[in-house]
Amino acid sequence: MSLDGVAVAAEGLRKIYSGGVVALDGVSLEVRAGRIFSLLGRNGAGKTTFVKIASTQLMPSAGRIEVLGYDVIAEADKIRRRIAVVPQEGRPALLNTPYEHVYHYLIARGMGLWEARRRTKQILDVLELGEYANTLCSQLSGGLRQRTLVATALATDAELLFLDEPTIGLDAVTRIKIWDVIRTLTREEGRTVILTTHYMEEAETLSDAVAIIDRGRIVAYGGVDEVRSMLHSSARVEVIGGSLTLEELNRYGKVVRLGDTVRVYVDDSHAREVVELALERGARASVSRVTLEDVFVSLVGEGLES
Repeated sequence: MSLDGVAVAAEGLRKIYSGGVVALDGVSLEVRAGRIFSLLGRNGAGKTTFVKIASTQLMPSAGRIEVLGYDVIAEADKIRRRIAVVPQEGRPALLNTPYEHVYHYLIARGMGLWEARRRTKQILDVLELGEYANTLCSQLSGGLRQRTLVATALATDAELLFLDEPTIGLDAVTRIKIWDVIRTLTREEGRTVILTTHYMEEAETLSDAVAIIDRGRIVAYGGVDEVRSMLHSSARVEVIGGSLTLEELNRYGKVVRLGDTVRVYVDDSHAREVVELALERGARASVSRVTLEDVFVSLVGEGLES
């Protein structure tokens, strides 16, 4: 853990790929030690580029970033000993079993044999991989391979975990189990987690703080409640069909179209009025509380990507 309580500090971080593609455009943020921090954005927004730079896998084009108090360029070796990574679309070694994959990784990191065996068995049981512990990864489904990859990182004693879409393709029950392990790592062991995810519920459930990134720039940053309050609305009315025009709905609040669905962000006092008007015009309408997903949609534009 860094001495000043900051696990990651980035200032003016830029990354320009060959061909002039700007992946990060002046990103500045801090991640407090012992917290869960989520980085949200559409495909190609720059999330994975940030994770790769912070985990010393990719060189920045400009700016500065320190991880656990070390500079990612000058002191990369010191950082690598203290972090673990679940890469986006990573795969376990196909000729290893889940047990071998986790156990050998822990040994390679310098963990003692007894502790490595204990942690391996524990994490495989928690993520319901015990019955597959001695099955070759080449014979496992994609979901079980992803679980093995996540188990490998979660079993470590790393101070900082980078989880790049760790639950993609997993069922809801498994995602919740992984959430529980992540909470334990931060609340009971004081470790730091940087998470990228397309599941807004995941980010809202787990995160102490979030940043929304769009086209390489941070467009929202802060605690979950703070970011959620950026909409200045408490309710979301979803309208499908009917004869209401966007101009009419704009009178009540911010309007975002998502395919055939129109979302209207309003305060509680206007929610019922919008619903009644929509029903009068032959539309279907429903009301719910504003979530982190609503902030995401309103900031990055129409259409969430899966």
